[in-house]
Amino acid sequence: MLRYDAAISANTTERRCPPVHTDEEPLLTINAAGAEITLLGTAHVSRASAEKVRELLADEARGLDAVAVELCRSRYDAIVRPDTLARMDLFAVIREKRVYMVAASLALSAYQQRLADQFGIEPGAEQRMAIDMARSRQLPVLLIDREVGVTLRRTARGLGWWRRLNLFSGLLAGMLSRDQVTEEEIERLKQGDVLETTFAELSQDRSDLYIPLIHERDRYMAARLRQEIATHGYRKLLAVVGAGHMKGLAEQLARDDTAPAAEIAELDRVAPPSPLWRLLPWIIVAVVLGVFAYGFTRSPELGWSLIGDWIVINGSLSALGAAIAGAHPLTILGAFCAAPLTSLNPTIGAGMVAGAIELVLRRPSVGDFASLRNDITTARGWWRNRVSRVLLVFIFSTLGSAAGTYAAGFRIFGRLVGS
Repeated sequence: MLRYDAAISANTTERRCPPVHTDEEPLLTINAAGAEITLLGTAHVSRASAEKVRELLADEARGLDAVAVELCRSRYDAIVRPDTLARMDLFAVIREKRVYMVAASLALSAYQQRLADQFGIEPGAEQRMAIDMARSRQLPVLLIDREVGVTLRRTARGLGWWRRLNLFSGLLAGMLSRDQVTEEEIERLKQGDVLETTFAELSQDRSDLYIPLIHERDRYMAARLRQEIATHGYRKLLAVVGAGHMKGLAEQLARDDTAPAAEIAELDRVAPPSPLWRLLPWIIVAVVLGVFAYGFTRSPELGWSLIGDWIVINGSLSALGAAIAGAHPLTILGAFCAAPLTSLNPTIGAGMVAGAIELVLRRPSVGDFASLRNDITTARGWWRNRVSRVLLVFIFSTLGSAAGTYAAGFRIFGRLVGS
């Protein structure tokens, strides 16, 4: 790797001294926003990176008055409060429709745990070291990265439906995979960003992942640093970031033409779905009800037969999804009963009903939450742990109901045309 120990002014990216080739982590000193910011580029799977963080923070002669880390609040809490998962309110997760975000985060954690098992070091060890050393020196720790949930949502919104399906299938495969990380992925981890590399591992095409996972976060972290400096008057900071963010972050810090608060607000905003997508479920409901009504005008027998097809097909596929997830028999029955009705009410889904029933019937214990992080590294663990199984029940019963809606729709339209 290249090692930089250069100064870059706030208005230029010209280095005052040439880079020196070395095996050490890249180090770059920048004067921006009225402060001296030292950027340390780390590898998320390297013990050397953690030791470099220790070395820099142990050197009191540097006169640091704050330490910034490439973490958001939720990732920070996961590091410093291991019991965070135990306080997760699954009912709220289901009610607020955050199941997919939580499941995606757990799938990412499962992949990163594979790294821990393969390398014998927890990914993000350098961030933990920065936090521990800052605490020991009573230095403030600045969380400068964007919330991971926002990043995931902005990433998903920027993809077409086929790419979303590809990414979702990759996440599902990642839940089940026990393959070791390849040499190519190891090199990307040494040079890049853990989120980007994880998504690249789970997706066939990286091209449209760069902007939300790297470029936007470079902008966000630069804005957060400028905001913290303006608010608290810091003069010397150490920022511990992935090596893949070094160049972009330095370029963004060199720009001083955007108000930090406005930049942060823009990058935190998740665009709502288009009006067409919001109307589409209601259009489908109107069409289905119209078909039922038309069937009754042809004959009461045909109308009831169409309703029967709708109930059996929709309910059966949702129940099948719940069964695949290993749900309680009463949950499977609940999914069968709920799906035909919830498919005609876009405000509630079969997965919400099935997940809630499963949660009542098989409430997770403290031990389930405690072992969740390890359990999700194996396929059997996803189905055995009651926390992750509730998420699977929600997801698979929802997918079953969605498939049932289309299958039943084709069935009843076919019967109308053929009658």
